[in-house]
Amino acid sequence: MSESPDTLLMRRALALAEQAWREGEVPVGAVVCDASGRIIGEGANRPIGSRDPTAHAEIQALRAACLHAGNYRLPGATLYVTLEPCAMCMGAMLHARLARVVYGAADPKTGACGGVVDLPALPALNHQTRVEGGVLGDECGELLRAFFRQKREAARNVRPLSPESP
Repeated sequence: MSESPDTLLMRRALALAEQAWREGEVPVGAVVCDASGRIIGEGANRPIGSRDPTAHAEIQALRAACLHAGNYRLPGATLYVTLEPCAMCMGAMLHARLARVVYGAADPKTGACGGVVDLPALPALNHQTRVEGGVLGDECGELLRAFFRQKREAARNVRPLSPESP
């Protein structure tokens, strides 16, 4: 059985998340496609390496898509991201006038699509974006859990030097 377009595009976002991990970043990846399903922007988390708190995968993908489109608005576009977007990213997506946002794993600590707050559900906003979560949610969540598990194990293996150590 063939996979749905949403699943295929989320798999590409997962590949970008794995790239972020290899570069020492929290493994989050994002892809923007136009109304026909063609990829017009991609991004992997880069805040650590770029020393830029706004360099989330979603922002990177939006910047690339806007450059491709020649416009700061992306009507009809869909953004796929492996982790529920934070408030900053969701705000940017609303300003870009995306038609849809599709995410993998829920984020109960910083998620802005129902995790902590639900920005797209605010009726006062002048643009509404459809949000769908859980696409490859288990795979996306496991990638993040494995990353943080590895970080915790590495931190446990670092022993502080004692005053007697050379």
